[in-house]
Amino acid sequence: MDNRAIGVFDSGLGGLTAVKELKKLLPNENIVYLGDTGRVPYGSRSRETIVRYAKQDIDFLLKKDIKMVVAACGTVSSTLPKEFSSKLPVPYVDIVLPAAQEACAMSSRGRIGVVGTNATLKSNAFGKAMRGIRGDIHVYGNPCPLLVHLVENGMIEPENKITSLTVQMYLEPLIQEKIDTLILGCTHYPILYETFNRLLDYKVTLIDPGRCAARYVRNILMKDGMIADRQEAGTTEYNVTDETETFNKTASIFLGEQVTGSVNRVELL
Repeated sequence: MDNRAIGVFDSGLGGLTAVKELKKLLPNENIVYLGDTGRVPYGSRSRETIVRYAKQDIDFLLKKDIKMVVAACGTVSSTLPKEFSSKLPVPYVDIVLPAAQEACAMSSRGRIGVVGTNATLKSNAFGKAMRGIRGDIHVYGNPCPLLVHLVENGMIEPENKITSLTVQMYLEPLIQEKIDTLILGCTHYPILYETFNRLLDYKVTLIDPGRCAARYVRNILMKDGMIADRQEAGTTEYNVTDETETFNKTASIFLGEQVTGSVNRVELL
C-alpha cells in the first residue's frame, strides 16, 4: 500500500476532467493537481517549449512526494520524450495509450478520428499508438486550436452558437471520412461532449481520454500494490500558476461539483 498522493498536471484546467474520473474510481486517494494556467495553452507552442514546460510541471509535482505522475494533457502526452518519462522515479501515465486502446477496442469499422491541439496532431502520437495495437485502422486527424480558449472562457453549453459552429467546422472533414470513433485528444474537449455528440448525430463513439487514463491509473496501482489503504475520502490540493480568484467557478465546470480542497498560486522554475 502507498498513501502518497497521485500527481496530475495540465496546461490549464482541462486536466480536471481526469481528476473527476480519478475521484470516482479511487475515492480514497489523495491528489495533487497542477494547472499551468499562466501559460495555457501549450498546443500552439514549439516542441522545445512544451517539453521544457512539462519538465517544470513534473518537477513541481515530484517535490510533493507523489507516487505517480499523470500527464492529463494531450499536448504533453504527445510530445514529452519517452526517454525522459521512462526515467522518472515514479510511474508515469499519459492520455495517449489508454485512449488509443479504448478507441481500437470500440471502433467497428476501423475509421478513427482524432481531434486535439496543433502540437498533438503534428506529433501523430495517437495514430502511432493505435497502429501498434490494430493493423486495420485508418486514422483521420484535425487540429482544433480554438476549443481550449472557448472552454477556458466558459463557452461550453451545447446551445452556444459560437462554440457549436467552431466544433462543426473542425468536424466537417472527419464527417466526410465517415469516422465511427472519435478521440477527444485534449482533456478540455470532454466538457463539450454533448456538443460533439449532437453534431455527430450520436452516431460516432466518443473517447474521453481522462476517463481512459483514470482506469489505466487504477489498474497500475492495483497491479503494483500501490492503492492507498486509508478508509476516509482522499483530499485534493489544487495549484495554479495564475490568479486563483475565478478558480472555483471555472474548476467546478470541469469537476462537475464544487471545489473542496486548498487552492494555491505557485511559481514554476
